[in-house]
Amino acid sequence: MNKQIDIYEVGPRDGFQNLRTYIPLEEKLKIIDDLVASGIKHIQITSFVSPKAIPQMKDAAEVARICLEKYKNVDFFALVPNLRGAQTAWEVGIRKISYVVSLSASHNKANINRTHEESCEELRKIMERYPELYVCIDLATAFGCPFEGKVPAEAVAAFMKDYVALGVHEFNLCDTIGVANPRQVREVIHVVRAAYPDLTLQVHIHDTRNMGMVNTLAAIEAGVDRIQSTLGGLGGCPFAPGASGNLATEDIVYMLNDMGYDTGINFDELLAASRREKETITDGVFSGHHMNIQNKMAE
Repeated sequence: MNKQIDIYEVGPRDGFQNLRTYIPLEEKLKIIDDLVASGIKHIQITSFVSPKAIPQMKDAAEVARICLEKYKNVDFFALVPNLRGAQTAWEVGIRKISYVVSLSASHNKANINRTHEESCEELRKIMERYPELYVCIDLATAFGCPFEGKVPAEAVAAFMKDYVALGVHEFNLCDTIGVANPRQVREVIHVVRAAYPDLTLQVHIHDTRNMGMVNTLAAIEAGVDRIQSTLGGLGGCPFAPGASGNLATEDIVYMLNDMGYDTGINFDELLAASRREKETITDGVFSGHHMNIQNKMAE
């Protein structure tokens, strides 16, 4: 097949943010070292948020500075929810951000405490202040919301209009609570592509009900070639009731490599990285599902 699929590892942000125990800086850096060693080129290393809201991210600036200095050829990016976060990210050298906004008004309020209008206005301020900052919209609840349910695919495309008008060229369609199915994934991507043929799309699929792999494959078959995942399947939105872990990077890489896609990632190195991560993080956040898969692969 030889089609290239770019894996966007978001574990150092989305995977860590829910953990109750703070992961020491040096341990975070070791995990990032392992990810880079496996061949991963795109890594969301942190988020510039209030440490009161997400204590795990209190070392965001230091993580970013060290990684940017150490790895010049890795595409490091960070999540930024507001102008203040964008300022801090810019000052430490980050030039690519994820800006999160929810399709659901209720989840947007719960997640970042803003109305839709306020979210759009905040991004306008960020882009005016930092015109050289590359912005990808993380469109949360794009496939369903814990408060409002699902919406038609046409509503997803319509919601994106204001952000496209601001000059955004890339969107990450997020299944925040893992309620999508393959047919819906294909439909949303088809409708968005038809409305905005020049946009770049990513997908971020949660693994609720073991649907992460099939929904991600549906997205790939619909033409998406940028896939977000987390090492070990860690993570989930802290402000979305019912949100489970993410798609495990080692699982999707194993499948894609075996199918003949070109990920550029060494699966054995990645699996070893996942095992070392498990040894580092010991508060029971690893699911039996993912560890069973890893154990089977090791046999």
